[in-house]
Amino acid sequence: MRRPLLLWFAILLVVCPPAEAHQINLVTARVALTADRIVNVEMGLKGSDVDRLIGTKIHDAGQDAVDPVAVEAAKSAIIDYLGRHLAVTGGGTACSPGDAAILPDGDGIVYRNSFACTDAAGDIVYRSTVLTAKDKTARQVVLIAQGRSEAQALLDADNTTVTLSTAPPSPFSIMQRYLLTGIEHIFLGYDHIAFLVAIVLWARRLLPVVKIVTAFTIAHSLTLSLAALNVLVIPSRIVEPAIAASIVFVAAENFFSRDVDKRWRVALLFGLIHGFGFAGALHEIGLPPDAIVPALAAFNIGVEIGQIAIVALMVPILGLLDRVTVVGPDEPARATRLVYSVSAAIGLLGGYWLLTRVFEA
Repeated sequence: MRRPLLLWFAILLVVCPPAEAHQINLVTARVALTADRIVNVEMGLKGSDVDRLIGTKIHDAGQDAVDPVAVEAAKSAIIDYLGRHLAVTGGGTACSPGDAAILPDGDGIVYRNSFACTDAAGDIVYRSTVLTAKDKTARQVVLIAQGRSEAQALLDADNTTVTLSTAPPSPFSIMQRYLLTGIEHIFLGYDHIAFLVAIVLWARRLLPVVKIVTAFTIAHSLTLSLAALNVLVIPSRIVEPAIAASIVFVAAENFFSRDVDKRWRVALLFGLIHGFGFAGALHEIGLPPDAIVPALAAFNIGVEIGQIAIVALMVPILGLLDRVTVVGPDEPARATRLVYSVSAAIGLLGGYWLLTRVFEA
């Protein structure tokens, strides 16, 4: 019965509509450089991030929206903070800012300002530590518009500036950055790691592991690409609980089946769901408009590198445990109690993630 149920679950995911909002711990900015060296900056922030940074109270968590009256009251404090953590310079000299505007925008705010760099010599540089000054894990996606061309940069705690008046980054540098981002995501995605560990716990031969990894790769590459290109987008409030449910399922299946040869089917089905999760992380940093395919491919390859590294560590560890674990005469090569213990721990962790994500949705 479980295969039809899983199929219906996947169908329900596909028919759900997408949702868009400001992302927590992420700044989105559009920076436009004109021919007369005027830089127009438009920046969006989540309301809860503004409250956390400045100590204001503009965001209503229950409604997930900002109060326009509170935004107007906090306008001076917000502008002052942004003025200290955002700058545009020409040749190292600060460009003259205009009159900043702060506007309510659903669950966040929009900051707008212009910087005159007409009297500043040298390259024009945009610098922002709006979130990273207080949270090193924060990110900022910057869309750079210059004439008819557009480029995209990703800023973080170690990379806080982007030069506007030089050529956009090369495709190689874009691919390198997205490759590293993909690797980082899989190693920091503890739910994905838990799923991979649980699904190979009974594996004693390499071939079933190869089949599982291949099926998982094909499936999540498909949905990652579809979601990243906005062909098929599913809200994170559905994807994240579904990923947790997949972890509970594979952990529980270890108690009822040791047939690893057929688990590639489960990996294929749940890989579709995990692909939407990978796409959610990619949506947070965005894809450069002029290098969508290379960036998407690099991110996906980065995810695969991280995934293969995890499995490559798991297989020898399991083999080592087979050799050092003392088992009884009727016990298989891999101690049942070992697999059951690890599966129970992963299942409990997945259940905790499932409950927290359902109630956070």
